[in-house]
Amino acid sequence: MVAGFCSLAAAELVSALVRPEAGPVTAVGGAVIDRSPAALKEFAVRHFGTGDKLALELGIVVLLAVFAMAVGVLALHHRRTGSAAVLLFGAVGAVAAVGRPEGSAPDALPSVVGAAVGAGVLFALTGRLTTAPPRPPASGSGSGETYRAFDRRGFVITAAVATAVSAGAGLLGRRLTSSVQAGATASRHDLVLPVPDSPAPAVPAGTGLNIRGLSPFFTPNKDFYRVDTALVVPRLDAAGWRLRIHGEGVARPLTVGLHDLLRREIIERDITLACVSNEVGGPYIGNARWLGVGLADLLREAGVRPPSAGGPADQLVARSVDGMTIGTPVEAVMDGRDAMLALGMNGEPLPFAHGFPVRMVVPGLYGYVSACKWIEDIELTTFDAYDAYWVRRSWAQQAPVKTESRIDTPRSLASPKPGTVPVAGVAWAQHRGISRVEVRVDGGEWHTARLAAADNRDTWRQWVWEWPATSGRHTLEVRATDGTGATQTGRRAGTVPDGATGLHSVVVDVS
Repeated sequence: MVAGFCSLAAAELVSALVRPEAGPVTAVGGAVIDRSPAALKEFAVRHFGTGDKLALELGIVVLLAVFAMAVGVLALHHRRTGSAAVLLFGAVGAVAAVGRPEGSAPDALPSVVGAAVGAGVLFALTGRLTTAPPRPPASGSGSGETYRAFDRRGFVITAAVATAVSAGAGLLGRRLTSSVQAGATASRHDLVLPVPDSPAPAVPAGTGLNIRGLSPFFTPNKDFYRVDTALVVPRLDAAGWRLRIHGEGVARPLTVGLHDLLRREIIERDITLACVSNEVGGPYIGNARWLGVGLADLLREAGVRPPSAGGPADQLVARSVDGMTIGTPVEAVMDGRDAMLALGMNGEPLPFAHGFPVRMVVPGLYGYVSACKWIEDIELTTFDAYDAYWVRRSWAQQAPVKTESRIDTPRSLASPKPGTVPVAGVAWAQHRGISRVEVRVDGGEWHTARLAAADNRDTWRQWVWEWPATSGRHTLEVRATDGTGATQTGRRAGTVPDGATGLHSVVVDVS
């Protein structure tokens, strides 16, 4: 255990000098995420929510502890073999780090150095245990027995020194990482968002119903869902950020920085984002006011034409600094909707966890095919030529947001009193809008809910139905109809490959 701690601490220090994402726990965790089947990923999101990454890292640490104990037992009997086993694990970490989409040869150093330190400490500690000659047999007993002498003082001193030095190295690594990231933090703090040239229309009165338990119309940044594969949130310095636009049908390749974007026409829009991993009635959806630059304008400047206008590319592949790839239909980006490169979220620069300094936002599409965070590259290609990250993992190439609705209040298993009970929630069908919401009790007739005022067709819409509740256990269900007249299906389907379907329901005990 001591040797394992020393190994991780040394790797922490070296990863601060290379890059934080190259640390062995992060690298192995990233490799696990990359190779996990869609069903396992969905299990993690369903049971751990946005804490799925923490659960993965804790699981890796627990496995490391078990591995360390097993290797320690091995080293007591086979000193060199035990130390070699530590080096083998270091090789696994090095391969995982270099094999990441954004990996490079230097990323192997934290795992290699950490393993070397761990092997050395283990070898030194087991050296304090020596096999003594057989004890003389006691009177009347059989043959002598071999025993293992324990150099208690030497072991304690060696372990204490190694632990202290490693703890210092680990703390120094954390300090170095923080100092490197301080520039990114300062660049976000210093970024002054411009006044939009095309501001969002004023939110109509009555958009928010002000009902206790109902989700607010705008989701605060701190509460906005986060579902991605980044174990370490990238912290980019805005001054050094660049975006490259290239590929098929790009007549004039572009490379732009943040200040280049700030000099362009700035638009502001209210847009609801949803994750394809959101189960029926799930929490992975949020509404925000976004500030940014129209993506279609930038593509037109690069000479890009949509397929409907004869363009050769039908897929836009966005790449993140962490290696994520997201494929978006070119036609959707350029069909007039407010697709943008977002710089601001709810009146402030993007939080690091949500893509600072720049991310993509495309209304009407699930995030895995539209909402690339920490974006650094846009390549125009075709769906036939390239499968993006999630498509290679059993998800659909294209995924428009489905018409969905959710009951926020009363909560499942709540116990309201008999009488009038407000049943309220949200409904969404981005880029189509919501025209009607209905609620029914115990499988009975559908009742039309009162809709809050609509902001625009790219945002969710609140609703409420005043239920004359009677005593007993009841099941409440909700369904929505979008702006095209299509009503939400009641057929239950899971999230894979293109989003869940079915009606959200809650069971309550009125008493």
